[in-house]
Amino acid sequence: MGMFHPLRVTAVERLTDDSAAVTLAVPPGLRADYRYAPGQHIALRRFSEGGTEIRRTYSLCDPATPEPATLRVGIRQVEGGEFSTYALKELVPGDEVEVLPPTGRFILEPRAGHFAAVVGGSGITPVLSIASTLLAREPEARFCLIRSDRSSASTMFLEEVADLKDRYPDRFQLVTVLSREDQQTGLPSGRLDAERLTALLPALLAERGVEGVDGWYLCGPLGLVEGASRALRGLGVPRARIHQEIFHADEAPAPPPSAAHTPTSATVKATLEGRSGSWPVDDGESVLETVLRNRADAPYACKGGVCGTCRVRLLGGEVHMDRNYALEPEELDAGYVLACQSHPLTPVVEVDFDA
Repeated sequence: MGMFHPLRVTAVERLTDDSAAVTLAVPPGLRADYRYAPGQHIALRRFSEGGTEIRRTYSLCDPATPEPATLRVGIRQVEGGEFSTYALKELVPGDEVEVLPPTGRFILEPRAGHFAAVVGGSGITPVLSIASTLLAREPEARFCLIRSDRSSASTMFLEEVADLKDRYPDRFQLVTVLSREDQQTGLPSGRLDAERLTALLPALLAERGVEGVDGWYLCGPLGLVEGASRALRGLGVPRARIHQEIFHADEAPAPPPSAAHTPTSATVKATLEGRSGSWPVDDGESVLETVLRNRADAPYACKGGVCGTCRVRLLGGEVHMDRNYALEPEELDAGYVLACQSHPLTPVVEVDFDA
């Protein structure tokens, strides 16, 4: 699971008016710990002047290497976002940031085949790592990238994506859609919703067919990802070939369980880093909050049901999850839940962070 280490910032590159790529140096002795698969992310941590801990998760954007000397992430400023504002306005080379080792299951290990992605905004970040690693390592692989942005000025990693197109003209297909700006060439402006993708994708992938793509990678705001998923399922793509990661999910969480199903008192038993403990749940607490009161090393990042850092296996009892944008159906079937979103429905709940 790993622990936080202070890593030195070596570069802060402005990508657009509201985004930047931040590069962190990894000392030789830690490079094996920070090895990552293409598509994974890291959690960054800082403390406010008042001592409040602030964690945020950002995807790695560079090609994956066995022992990376640097980690590079894309950060887009979010309105009211404490960490993104700090990163874009205050962070400079020479500063140190505490970083957890990479995690995440939105990955594509290089292999022969035809793959495709639908991304929106900063959703390009993990897919850039996926595509660049795949095309460099596997000569029998092809990749189609369909990306949606507000305008050309707001498009992150514009040069890096153009470089992939120049380097792999026969194996990398790029389709750009701008929602608020007309293009001289290419597709008309407008949002990439389910209806538009249903009409667009068969034409783009006429040679192989939408259902013939070996893996689909959807990343970006909730509406885009859900719309793309509906379009793909309607076009006959098996669920197992659709992989998704949500970057923004602003709607209200699901209602809490009714009082009739909530125990008057509950206990959480948890195994973490090989050590087990049992603690009472305070009123309204999630499983993660209960564990954190007693084990400060419990893993988490977003606390919003999006990143999946706090994934645990439910070994006993029942929980109610307020929201879930990180776990795949097969993970749910295997008994995994998100600790940050889980509230006990039984007097005893047992989870394993190490599973």
